[in-house]
Amino acid sequence: MTIDWIWSNLGQIWNLLLNHLWLTVVPTIIGLVVSIPLGWWAHRSPRGGALVIGTAGLLYTIPSLALFILLPALLGTRILDPINVVIALTVYTLALLVRVVADGLGSVPHETVAAAEAMGYRGWQRLLLVELPVAVPVIVAGLRVAVVSNVSIVTMAALIGIPQLGTLFTQGFQLRLMVPLVTGIALCVALAILLDQLLVHIGRIATPWRRREVAA
Repeated sequence: MTIDWIWSNLGQIWNLLLNHLWLTVVPTIIGLVVSIPLGWWAHRSPRGGALVIGTAGLLYTIPSLALFILLPALLGTRILDPINVVIALTVYTLALLVRVVADGLGSVPHETVAAAEAMGYRGWQRLLLVELPVAVPVIVAGLRVAVVSNVSIVTMAALIGIPQLGTLFTQGFQLRLMVPLVTGIALCVALAILLDQLLVHIGRIATPWRRREVAA
């Protein structure tokens, strides 16, 4: 019965998985890109940084379902537009990563920054070529939390009709079947593990000096 249901709905499950992947990855990438300058500002300006980090923390307390419903009224979009989910999850990702980026930049040794300045690196050049690469392990750790959190939050969009793996949950409740529920849970867990390990791999590639330190 389980295999029969999965096989007969394989096309739908695959499409829901792809939608879920897209709705998870795109906001995570956008949130990371936007959080870098904000995190840098929070790191460089203690007073402004406290305001940015505090505001980001407040944004993360907004319930996801409420945000999914509120955004169409603010943006003039339809409630079924996936862009609402993308924007909401970008906000959550940004809320998580601003502090992470600031902490990551704060973990860069002062000697490293001073050496970069002595070599002629200034401003954004120093940030992009020296500080961010050194802060990669901290940022990747926060990014792993953000992407796994996004995999979970995306499922809530099924309650407003956005198709993704959460649709299997509502489908299972409506049909009173356990198979869609278990399938949706299993695929969400598998997707979260896959993206988490992908970030671990990217982090290793981006920090080759750490591999050499371990080898030594």
